[in-house]
Amino acid sequence: MRNLLYTILLGLSVHLTGCGDYLDVVPKNDIQTIETIFEKREDAYHWLRSCYIMLTPHIAEFLNNPAFLGADEIVAGEYCRQKIGPGGLFIGDGLQMAQAPYGVMWHKNEAYGAIRYINIFFEKIGNVYNMEDSEKKLWTAELKALKAHFYFELMRRYGPIILVPENIDPNASLDEMKQPRRPIDEVVNAIVDLCDEAIEDLPYLKEKPSTRITYHSKESAATLKAMTLLYAASPLLNGNKMFANFLNKNGERLFPDYDKEKWRKAAEAADEAIKICEAAGKTLVTGNTDRPTKLLNIMKDIEDSALAPDYKNSEAIFYVRNTSGGPCGYILPFFAGEGEGADCYDPHSIGCLGASMKMVEMFYTEHGVPISEDKQWVVAKYSMGRESDEKYTNVLNLNTEILGLHRRREPRFYANIGADRTLWYRMQKSGSEQKYVAQEICAYQGELYGTKITRIDNNTPQNLSGYWIKKYLRSNITFYYYTSRDNTEKGGIIFRLPDLYLASSEAWNEYLDAPDNRVYDPLNKIRERAGILNVQEAWKNYARNPDKVNTKLGMREIIQQEWNIEFAFEGRRFWNLRRWMTAPEELNTPQYGWNVLGSTAETFYHNYDGPIVVWSKRKFNVPRDYFFPIQSEEVLMSECKQNLGW
Repeated sequence: MRNLLYTILLGLSVHLTGCGDYLDVVPKNDIQTIETIFEKREDAYHWLRSCYIMLTPHIAEFLNNPAFLGADEIVAGEYCRQKIGPGGLFIGDGLQMAQAPYGVMWHKNEAYGAIRYINIFFEKIGNVYNMEDSEKKLWTAELKALKAHFYFELMRRYGPIILVPENIDPNASLDEMKQPRRPIDEVVNAIVDLCDEAIEDLPYLKEKPSTRITYHSKESAATLKAMTLLYAASPLLNGNKMFANFLNKNGERLFPDYDKEKWRKAAEAADEAIKICEAAGKTLVTGNTDRPTKLLNIMKDIEDSALAPDYKNSEAIFYVRNTSGGPCGYILPFFAGEGEGADCYDPHSIGCLGASMKMVEMFYTEHGVPISEDKQWVVAKYSMGRESDEKYTNVLNLNTEILGLHRRREPRFYANIGADRTLWYRMQKSGSEQKYVAQEICAYQGELYGTKITRIDNNTPQNLSGYWIKKYLRSNITFYYYTSRDNTEKGGIIFRLPDLYLASSEAWNEYLDAPDNRVYDPLNKIRERAGILNVQEAWKNYARNPDKVNTKLGMREIIQQEWNIEFAFEGRRFWNLRRWMTAPEELNTPQYGWNVLGSTAETFYHNYDGPIVVWSKRKFNVPRDYFFPIQSEEVLMSECKQNLGW
C-alpha cells in the first residue's frame, strides 16, 4: 500500500502482457504518474480497459474459472489432470488448500488490485481534459458495475469480504490498513448500490458501439443486481446456522438470521431485470429453420444459446472477450490422423473430458419430466431396444439396437450429450468437400469415438465415461481441424436470459406459500424453447407424482433440476450446489460411466447391470468447502478472519 503506484504498474505489467502493452504509454524521457495518466482520454481508456481485462480469467476462461470443472458434471482422468493442471478438477477432488489456493481472487494482484485501480479511476477521471462530461459519466458507470462484479465474485467465493469504498492512504497506519471482513448484508448492499448507480447512467447493450460491447450495460448491471440478491436470499447466505457464530476480528456477526423478505427482493429484482432486458431487445435464441426436421432445428437453437460468435447472441446479457480458446480442445473427440477418422482429425484435440452419468440422467424424457417420474417412458434405462418414431430421424438410427437410456429423451439431451449409437448431425469433411451428415457415435473400444487402446492409460487422452459433450462445439464447422476453423472471435457468455427466468421462478417459489404463475411462467419460457411441454401440463399428464408441481417443495426440486439442465457444463452447478447447501449430498459421490474398454455392447454396458465407477476421488468437506480459503499469507498479514475449516 505504501508504494501504490509501483504496485499498480507492476500489477498491470503482469496482467496485460499481450493485451495492449499498457506500459508502452510511458512518455519519452519522462516518468509516468497517476496524474499524467489521467490527463489524456487515451491513457484513461487504457486504465479502464485494464480493469476489465483483470476480471476475464476468473469468470470466462475454462481452465481458470474453477466452476467449469469443479463440480460433478464433467469426468476427467489422470491424463487430463496432468494436462490441465491444478484448478477446478483438484477442487472437485477435495484438494483445495489454504497455502496456495486454486482459483484465488482474494489477492492484491487479483480482485483487490483491480478494485484499487477502479477507485483511482473514480478519483482521477475528472482531470482528463479531452473528454466530454457525458463520456466520463459513462465510463464511471461501466466501472461501478465492474466493481460490483468483482465484489460479487469475491462474495460467492469467500462469503463476507473486505469492502473498499475508497482507497486507503498509502501513508496510513498499519492498523488502519488491516480492515475487517464485513457482514454479508453490508456486502450485498454495497453491490446493489453500485449496480443501481450504474444502471442510471448505462445505455442498453444494443446502443453501445462494437468497441464497448464487453463492458457492462444497463441490462447486465440489472442482472448482476438480481443475481446478487438471489445469492443473498439463498440458504448459504440467509439464515445459515452452520455459520451463525462466525465473527470478524472485531466481533461482528457476519451471517444474518433468516429473512423471508430477501426472496421477495430477489424476485422483484429479477423481474425488473427481465423488463430491462426485454426493453433492450433480448429474446431467447429460437426459430432456426435450416435443418431437415423440427427436432434438429430445436437442437440447433439450444446449441446456439450458449455461443456468441462475433458477439452475436440474442439472449446473451453480458459477455467478455475470452482469448483462452475455451473448452473445445478438451471436449472435441480425439480421432486418429490416418485411416478411419482421418476426415475428423484435429491435431489440437485432446478429447479427455466426458459427461458424467449423473448429467446424462439429469436431462428429462421427451415428456419433460425426470426419468424416474415418467410413467409412460417406454423403455428400461440399461437394456437395449429399437426406436421407430420418425421424429428422431438423423438423431437416432431407427430400428437398430440402442441403449434405452438414449431413447425418447428431451431435445437438450441430444443437443448437449454425444451418446453411443446416437447420431451427431453436423458438418463433415468428405474428401475435398463439406456436407451435413448424421454421423453415428460408436463409442466401444477400438471404434471411431472410442478409446483406441485396451487399458486406462494416464499418458493417453481418453474419455472415461463414454459420453461426449456437445455444448460449445458448433455443428456447422467440421471436426477436421476444428480448432483452426473455429476462428471467429467470440464472447465468453457470463449471463444469459434464462439466468433471470430461473432466478425469478426460484425466488417467487421460495417466497410464496404455494406456487402460482409467477413461478410457472418464467420457467415455461425456457421449456418452450427447449421443445418440451410446460411444467404443469408435463407433470399432470406424465408424472408418477403429478401433485409435485403444485407444492413449494416439489417446485423447488423441479426448478433446481431445470437450472442443472439448462446450464449444463456452463459452470452454474458449482455455485448453485453451494448456495442451495446441497453440495455434500451431490459432491461426495463417485462419478459413473460405462466400461470404455468394452469392445462389444455387453462389455461396454457392463452386461446391462448399470454404470460403473469411473472416477472415485471426490470430496466435499463440510463446512470447509462451502467457501474458498483466504491465502494463509494474506491472513497473517492482514489479520482478517479465515473461513471456517481452513
